[in-house]
Amino acid sequence: MTEVLLSIDGLTKAYPGVVANDDVSFDIKRGEVHALLGENGAGKSTLVKMIYGLVKPDKGTMALNGARYAPAEPRAARATGVAMVFQHFSLFDALNVAENIALGMENPPSPRDLAPRIREVSEAYGLPLDPFRTVGDLSAGERQRVEIIRCLLQDPKLLIMDEPTSVLTPQEVEILFQTLRKLSAEGTAILYISHKLEEIRTLCDEATILRLGKKVGECVPREVSAAQMAEMMVGSALKPPKRREGDAGVVALEIENLSLASPSEFGTALKDVSLTVRRGEVLGIGGVAGNGQDELLGALSGELKSAAGAVTFGGAEIGNMGPKMRRKIGLLTAPEERLGHAAAPDMSLTENALLTGAEREGLTARGFLKWGTTKDFAERIIAAFDVRTPSAGTAARALSGGNLQKFVIGREVLQRPEVLVVNQPTWGVDASAAAAIRQALLDLAAGGAAIIVISQDLDELMEISDTFAALNEGRLTPVRPAAGLTIEEIGLMMGGASDMEVAHVDA
Repeated sequence: MTEVLLSIDGLTKAYPGVVANDDVSFDIKRGEVHALLGENGAGKSTLVKMIYGLVKPDKGTMALNGARYAPAEPRAARATGVAMVFQHFSLFDALNVAENIALGMENPPSPRDLAPRIREVSEAYGLPLDPFRTVGDLSAGERQRVEIIRCLLQDPKLLIMDEPTSVLTPQEVEILFQTLRKLSAEGTAILYISHKLEEIRTLCDEATILRLGKKVGECVPREVSAAQMAEMMVGSALKPPKRREGDAGVVALEIENLSLASPSEFGTALKDVSLTVRRGEVLGIGGVAGNGQDELLGALSGELKSAAGAVTFGGAEIGNMGPKMRRKIGLLTAPEERLGHAAAPDMSLTENALLTGAEREGLTARGFLKWGTTKDFAERIIAAFDVRTPSAGTAARALSGGNLQKFVIGREVLQRPEVLVVNQPTWGVDASAAAAIRQALLDLAAGGAAIIVISQDLDELMEISDTFAALNEGRLTPVRPAAGLTIEEIGLMMGGASDMEVAHVDA
């Protein structure tokens, strides 16, 4: 199938201080998997919001099936066959699958008819779902299935997917790709946004590249390398992170036999977790989402209190110490959820810099806030980590996800921590920014800090980690040297295999 489904002609959208999209034009054909590539802040999110009816363009036109297309709201877009699966899921944990799907449909069938329809469609596309399972009990991959099936039940002509594999295991990614290929073969067009360029090369037929709001190129992904696509996105060659040499120093942080209930009904309790990380060491912790990562970070940040003796910092017991005191002594953390946990959405970047930097950066004096010093700190973060924003006074929610991620990581790195714990440090950021963040973590370790990186990106962990362990159902495998670990061994560790099973593969 070669006929054009959606034609975009000269779309332009400006906000105060920034032109998000500048005269962007390209076509999406029926049955085509079309990648939309660009750095954080390149204008991808604004463009798809215009396609989906969330944002009205200032200039330019769109045509769907040859007819004028200008949706005033997402409901109008869905009515014409345009569906979108967002990077952040819009699901209610306490409701079941069928109830969540019904809430996202304009005219849902009766529950008696909807449940068998969900089973039928989910089985047909290789994404089996139980309509009556509570969403809070589902893995990240299963939650994504709910979002996709909700779209498929409405027979989309164009399916927009924003960072669809950021929380999936390699096995779940392959299942998703099989589903997308089946949809493509049936004539559904897919607009695919991802920073994982090897995935783009594997899946996509065409790619449009944006830079600073403008279309700067297009390519057939399988005919170029990931490095070439990255260079088109950023306009220059990428430099891979450089590892430092040297032996790990004294023990900086130790966890011993930590068991901890999750504060969430749908969370995962930690079970007898033990680890040691030394100064100058990067410890990578892998695992599928929902296996205790948030609980582990909470135990280290001080948001969750632990039993006496379970957590020690520099040899001192800190289990009952809260986040403020832990930050003061040099134990800093950056959680996975950047908007709402790591940053307050409606506060400016200056105010968000104050929230975690007050103690170590001396941003208060005698109970008063030092706004000039705080603004300087925010501007240092913006400059050092290339955060694309009009100013330090911009609200956190106004930034693209990747730019906010750079700000959050930069805020912690520039505070010179003794120990830094980060969960998903490069989630949703482009290749250039990911390389810069990883280099910053390696530089911090080279300066003597101990780093714990919790991530679902195995390539990332193998690139920067000295040692590796995996979380599975709240249990942590023994820590092993990262050098020489195979993907098969890592997969077994993530799946909860015993040391003997992993050793058997190694042999």
